[in-house]
Amino acid sequence: MANPQPDQSTALQFPSASDEKPVVVGLYGIPGSGKTFLLNQLEKELGQTHFAFYEGSKMIASVVPGGLEAFQNMEEQEKTHWRRRAIEGIGKNSSDSGQVAVVTGHFMFWSQEQETGLPVHTQDDFKIFTHILYLDIPAEVVEQRCLDDIQRSRPPIPASLLRRWQMQEKAQLRHLCRCHGVLFMLVSSYPTLLSKVSILLQDFRRHNERYNLSQAEGRLDDVVGANQGQLETILVLDADRTLAAADAGALFWQRVSDSRPMKIEKSTLKALFSSPLGYSYTAFRQAVLLYEETANDQEFDAFCHDVALEVTMYPEFVSLLQLVAEQKHVGAVVVTCGLRRVWEKVLEREGLSEKVKVIGGGRIADHFVVSKAVKSALVVRLQDVHHLCVWAFGDGPLDLDMLCKANRAIIVAGEEQTRSKTMDAALIIAIDNDGFRASQAVLPSTATQRLDSSKLPIVKLTEPEFVSSLLGGRYTHGGLQVICATDRNAAKLLATPMRDAAVAGPALRESHRRVGWYLAIEFLADVIGLEQPPIRHVLGHQTGGYQLLHEQQTTIVALMRGGEPMASGVSDALPLAMFVHASDADDVKLHHLQGQLTVVLVDAVINTGKTVVEFVQHIRKLNATVRIVVVAGVVQAQCVSGGSLNQTLAHYPKIHLIALRLSDTKFTGSGTTDTGNRLFNTTHLP
Repeated sequence: MANPQPDQSTALQFPSASDEKPVVVGLYGIPGSGKTFLLNQLEKELGQTHFAFYEGSKMIASVVPGGLEAFQNMEEQEKTHWRRRAIEGIGKNSSDSGQVAVVTGHFMFWSQEQETGLPVHTQDDFKIFTHILYLDIPAEVVEQRCLDDIQRSRPPIPASLLRRWQMQEKAQLRHLCRCHGVLFMLVSSYPTLLSKVSILLQDFRRHNERYNLSQAEGRLDDVVGANQGQLETILVLDADRTLAAADAGALFWQRVSDSRPMKIEKSTLKALFSSPLGYSYTAFRQAVLLYEETANDQEFDAFCHDVALEVTMYPEFVSLLQLVAEQKHVGAVVVTCGLRRVWEKVLEREGLSEKVKVIGGGRIADHFVVSKAVKSALVVRLQDVHHLCVWAFGDGPLDLDMLCKANRAIIVAGEEQTRSKTMDAALIIAIDNDGFRASQAVLPSTATQRLDSSKLPIVKLTEPEFVSSLLGGRYTHGGLQVICATDRNAAKLLATPMRDAAVAGPALRESHRRVGWYLAIEFLADVIGLEQPPIRHVLGHQTGGYQLLHEQQTTIVALMRGGEPMASGVSDALPLAMFVHASDADDVKLHHLQGQLTVVLVDAVINTGKTVVEFVQHIRKLNATVRIVVVAGVVQAQCVSGGSLNQTLAHYPKIHLIALRLSDTKFTGSGTTDTGNRLFNTTHLP
């Protein structure tokens, strides 16, 4: 049922162009950090069409009667007056011209005779400035520069004092900027300083909430356009604590803190969003600048890679998205306030990155950030511009506006100790006061639900009813996917003892076990993929090994009794997988499938396929999204080319058949020719 729609005109409001605050960027740093030198370089690099460059002391000299000499002889109160006049003049010039003002300035002065620095900033600075870039140059470098400076007379200051000076300025500036909504970033003296600051200034010039949304909408339009107008329904999914229990942002800063324990706090993001900026557009822009000042592009990608390895998607979402990826009329997009690159890597590992795209930020190069207002606006755009039915999935208050706009909303209720503590109260208000209607998916299944199920009904993402509702009862898939090793030399060698009448009992069981292992590592690996767990190399260092993807989320079902030896071989290749003995389909229970991504049905011989069909139908009644792979030694060719097995299983998605060989012989064994009897030396029994 669609949620009540608020007035669309209030979805996302922007100040008019005339009300936009002019962009004024402060270049700060202790004396000798290179502010003036960088300012001159920037003026040559960027020109004066869109930018105006001001040296703070010269601007003060231009407004003070008697110039800088008169200013230096004034009392501090009078100096503050003229500093305010100077910055106000810069702000007015920027407003009148439409140019970005770039201004060098001082935050405090500190001589060796003083116990602490003397602040020289004014309150007006933080009313005028929109951004402050702080030149974070090593104190030893600054000390040497001052000693080598032949153009200015600079009093010698030891590196120890310069370092304290810097620490005070950085801490106070970061705090004041957050209190006044000014974006702040440290920039270092790496070789690309000029290029880095130029890119930042170009970004500051054009970036506001209106531009931000237009960039996010453009990305969304590209994602939808790639489906060539075939979509009717789209899933919009939050990422952190929705697709997985983990918070990738928190993991990122934990990684950075571990690698730089004396410099970076692991609670960096928490401190930001707990500041007066809250979860505003400005806060998310500030988060991007934190990522930029902490790591260059290569380092950032490496951190994201490590974080992605720590993120495990809920298997229910993996299997659901695998099914959605096969559809033409249903699509999915991840819209995250967090790190786009991490979630792209997570989806790539799951084999979903081609079909499920990520809209998110984390770097200046992304051109936009995702806030709760952007999430909401993108859902509205999908409905109003692209005319799609939107199913939204989220877990916390930042997702609530998006969820309220969606045609159908699903709240992910995670573990109580890690999920949002304020979401319950927000949901009650939305449900009781605004007519919001939603369902909840409890993940993992052992977690506790949110609210009463009468207010927030529980759905299971793998239940046939849920999947049928999502897909509109229509499945797009390629039918039964058959993989056969008949013509391979390895298959011929492995099949020989299975066909040899002289081989029976333990020797035949061992042959079947080897076949199961071979089919698993050669073909099952291609179907479900590989992952790289860390292993210790024989030379002593850590490296990456390989194992089948999601072993622990795999259930091997031995169709008794003939399928057990071959299933044991499959189990050898997937030692962490669950192993189930099943004499008939009802032996497979719901708990064998919960949280699982793949079910491997193993039988020695498939003749008509009747037994396999019964198992598949039973499993699909319990779980509509789990991947099913049938592994067999011998399969009668007609049953897969046009027989009942192919015709029946063609109606179900995500089913593969792996066979050592196909046989044209129509023959059902009995007595001495029955495979089960040969395996267990019961050929003499009636």
